[in-house]
Amino acid sequence: MARSAGLRVTLAVDIVLLAPSRGRLGVYAPADRARGRRALPAGAPRAGESLEAAAARIVRTALGGNAAWLAQVATRLEGTTATVMFAGLVSAPAEDDANWIPRERAASLGASARRLVDEAVEAAAGWLDRTPVAFHLLPATFTLSELQETYEAILGRSLHKASFRRALQSARLVAPTREWRSEGRGRPAQLYRFVQRAPKASRRGVRFDWLSS
Repeated sequence: MARSAGLRVTLAVDIVLLAPSRGRLGVYAPADRARGRRALPAGAPRAGESLEAAAARIVRTALGGNAAWLAQVATRLEGTTATVMFAGLVSAPAEDDANWIPRERAASLGASARRLVDEAVEAAAGWLDRTPVAFHLLPATFTLSELQETYEAILGRSLHKASFRRALQSARLVAPTREWRSEGRGRPAQLYRFVQRAPKASRRGVRFDWLSS
């Protein structure tokens, strides 16, 4: 607990986990038997535990592992409870994982949870312009189509293919490998890797305000 202006304030943590898969965005909302419906992960910090550590622990409990990306998004004070919201991105789950629902079904979680999901999606889209967060969701090597699908899922809109690839080249975010992968009936697609840069140049993203198809 924390003290503010003489009041005892209880801290709570809400988590919204998002996962892009095949151009769509999923939300982690497993069934909550106590509530009789699906719910977003939530919890509270333990004694001496930071908010970031508490959020990471709640994620590990929910997923059995860490999120690829996790950041604080908002804080709300209602009465004597301060709720801190974290949003996280996770690599695509298995297709038969029933704990995930399409982002479009977030309304079924209730008005409060839907608002959290909307804020998390907006935050994740903003990260794309400032950081190479999307690359945390892909394997070490990937096709440019896979990368574009990841961006499109998070942004919730289509991107112009040629413009997207020119923007990647301009940002120097990827480098081609000598490997190729077959993608259906067409010619094999070349695999790329994320280009690590010095810490001072690590805040890189791709501007999308002019890339819509």
